[in-house]
Amino acid sequence: MPARLRIADPVDVAVALDRVADGVAERSDLRLLVKHYLALLESRAPGHSVEVRVPPYAAVQVIAGVRHTRGTPPAVVELDAATWIALATGETTWASAVGAGRVAASGERTDLSTRLPLSPAR
Repeated sequence: MPARLRIADPVDVAVALDRVADGVAERSDLRLLVKHYLALLESRAPGHSVEVRVPPYAAVQVIAGVRHTRGTPPAVVELDAATWIALATGETTWASAVGAGRVAASGERTDLSTRLPLSPAR
C-alpha cells in the first residue's frame, strides 16, 4: 500500500496559495498544494472506493465502500492541479468544474460536492 500523503505546514500552504493567486506559482507550489489537499481529503473521507487523481502529482483512494486493490478502480475522479486547488479552496464549485469539463468522474460515489471545499476561500 502506498504511503499516505501528509498535510503540509500551514505557512508553506499560505505561501504557495499566495504564489498561485499572484500567478507566479512554480511546479513545487502546485505539488505541495495538490498533495496537501489530497491528504486533507484522505483524512476526512477515509476509504478505498474512489480514486482521486491529479496527475502528475498524486492520487489517493478515499470514501468508504468496496476496496480497490488492482487494475483500474471502479470509481475514478481525475482533474488537473489548478482545478483541484480551486475546488479544495472553494474558488470554484464541483458543479461548475464538472459543467465546464474540468473534471472527469466515472463510477459510484464520485460526486465530491459534499466533501469540498477543504479549506475556506481566501
